[in-house]
Amino acid sequence: MDILGTTLRICVDDLETMVPFYERLAGARALRFERGGVSVAAVGCFLLMSGPQAELDVLRKVAATIAVRDVDEAREVLTEAGAQVLAGPVATPAGRNLIALHPDGSVYEYADRRADR
Repeated sequence: MDILGTTLRICVDDLETMVPFYERLAGARALRFERGGVSVAAVGCFLLMSGPQAELDVLRKVAATIAVRDVDEAREVLTEAGAQVLAGPVATPAGRNLIALHPDGSVYEYADRRADR
């Protein structure tokens, strides 16, 4: 499995206030989208999320997003290594993802940019 990078997931109360800070910090413009009632802004290596408290409580359980070349390959490697796939793979606005529980109890999102599947 090729790990291409990591995105830090940050739940914020006011997305509009925090986006300019992270844009300046990362030196990049935010890419914005909505997902399941949550407003999201991807800024460099940061993924800012704002929305209903119940949704954010679930999102906070995922420590980070790990970019991979292929989510199907990641699923195979993860399960062979002892991780449990909790959800996915599913399509996202940018590709596909899955949520995995590592044997140490950590939860991570694995995402690729392959929208062709």
